[in-house]
Amino acid sequence: MTLESDPKNSNKAPLDKKAQEEIKKKFEQMKSKVDLFKKKIIAKKDNDVVGICVLPPEKFEDLVNRLRNEKLSEEELRKRIKSEQQKINVLVLVDDQEKKKTEEKIELIKKTEEFLKKSAESVDKLIKSQCMLMSELREACFDGKYEVMKLLATGVHLYDPKDVLGALKVSEIHKSMVLQRFERYIVSYVAVGSVFRGDASSHDIDVAIIIDDTDVKRMSRAELRDKLMSIIRSMGYEASAAAGVKKIFHIQVYILTDFWDGIRDATPVFFTFLRDGIPLYDRGVFMPQKLLLNMGRIKPSPEAIEMHMDVGERMIDRAKGKLITIVVEDLYYAALNPSQSALMLQGYPPSTPKETIQLMEDIFVKKEKLMKPSELNILKDAFKLYKAIEHGKIRDVTGREVDKMMENIRKYLKVIKEIVKKLEKKATKQQTSELVNSVTNLLEDLMKLENLPTIKSDLLKNFKKLVNKGHFEKRDLVTLTEILDISKKTISKETLAKTKRESSLLRKRLLRHIQRERGKEVDKVKIRVKYGEQFGDVYLLGENAYMVADIDAKTKAVSKAKINENGGLAKAKPSTMEELEKTLSSIKIPARVFIKEALFEDLKKIYGKDVHILVSN
Repeated sequence: MTLESDPKNSNKAPLDKKAQEEIKKKFEQMKSKVDLFKKKIIAKKDNDVVGICVLPPEKFEDLVNRLRNEKLSEEELRKRIKSEQQKINVLVLVDDQEKKKTEEKIELIKKTEEFLKKSAESVDKLIKSQCMLMSELREACFDGKYEVMKLLATGVHLYDPKDVLGALKVSEIHKSMVLQRFERYIVSYVAVGSVFRGDASSHDIDVAIIIDDTDVKRMSRAELRDKLMSIIRSMGYEASAAAGVKKIFHIQVYILTDFWDGIRDATPVFFTFLRDGIPLYDRGVFMPQKLLLNMGRIKPSPEAIEMHMDVGERMIDRAKGKLITIVVEDLYYAALNPSQSALMLQGYPPSTPKETIQLMEDIFVKKEKLMKPSELNILKDAFKLYKAIEHGKIRDVTGREVDKMMENIRKYLKVIKEIVKKLEKKATKQQTSELVNSVTNLLEDLMKLENLPTIKSDLLKNFKKLVNKGHFEKRDLVTLTEILDISKKTISKETLAKTKRESSLLRKRLLRHIQRERGKEVDKVKIRVKYGEQFGDVYLLGENAYMVADIDAKTKAVSKAKINENGGLAKAKPSTMEELEKTLSSIKIPARVFIKEALFEDLKKIYGKDVHILVSN
């Protein structure tokens, strides 16, 4: 088992960007009315609304199929489709935790939908509202209807006081990122915790991922878990930033063998996980076990009961060192995570703790010499202590040792921050150099076409001449001056980003001008011929002539022939558009080209006797 991306998922996107853009555009058009509708809902004191969301438009195919079931005439169908496409769909999520009976839930939906319908009609008939209970949302996940979660995550969130919609969004983004890279190993992605029940008291958004470790060959199961956990948690930070949620996004990773052992041994953690978890993705591992638990078919064995009887004594023994363990773990990750960030900034992907330490030594200690061996020893010592406690080799750590470790890690973090500053400075300098070189190369090509000197020191002065001739605008000269100046000084990332945006526009204008002027040059050596209903091109380039049989063909047939002393053509050989373009870009175009009679005779042999020569193109 290796940690590889799944090729078939390489083009997946975290969320449907096209749908998001469409919904935002539609929302902006009716923003004031939708806001008024939202205020009417929130103002109702006796409701249990936990979220209001503008949903993406219904897919055209689904809309047509739904309306066709109403057996409308074609004219009525067209009118209904147009009418439905203009509507904006608003979903209101309602908490029904206190409604235990089915009759109560039905009554809640009925009353809420009546209120929503009246409120929507009083604001604008184009607002199409619908109600969904939290229990219905959970049931959709239990039934594997994950599209509902995607719709809520993609939509525009108008009201989310308990971060329920935010939790769905960050989970959906993170789930898509994880599946894009590791789908073959992910068997279940499960939402846990009270936020998914609509509980405002929760401070975290909790999810758990079950990894298939039954095919591990190249590493231990613990190494697999640590490696995947590191990568998946780093994806969690990206997903949180993309979703913009306020609550902490907490991710727990379990390997499949531990999950199975936990159920078999009646571990309370896994029983709670099964009982309360809501699958956002499942390959037939989580839901069957959950259903078996609900049916009472998963029961603790006598051995498990006896084992749990002994837990009390063991927990007392563990309590003494548990606080120290937590502190040491936090301090360890306080040193490890910034180290991984520094490596990522250097171009390395997230790595396991062991790999991180080795890479830090190879790159920052030995190669770049940005860190002393004694400074890296702080991370090594933290790793050794953390693993010794984790494996039970050390059961107690004194407060003095913890204080010393904390002091050392503070020193280590200062070193890492200095390394990051230097790396960012180096990256900025490299990007600046690449930016200046790309613009300078274009300027040199431009000066060649304009028959101006290409000496670097004169590029700005010569470009000013082209501005005075009206080929470019004065703002282009200002932009060019700024670009050439940045190579002479140290600039910030923000200034570089701004210069990149401005240089991109300048490069486009330079390229358009070069292509236009180059086209004029090429026209001097090009003959256009018409034969039958087709047009062809003949390029006279030095000693050779290139012939394009049909300029309108998708795949153009090109041939090449040597130009004889009498001006005629030797026997033609097959060529390619790539060869022609390469020759056009490298050869010096003559100011004048003279055509001899022998050439016309040979063109008749190639294109036919009825060939016509286009004098002016």
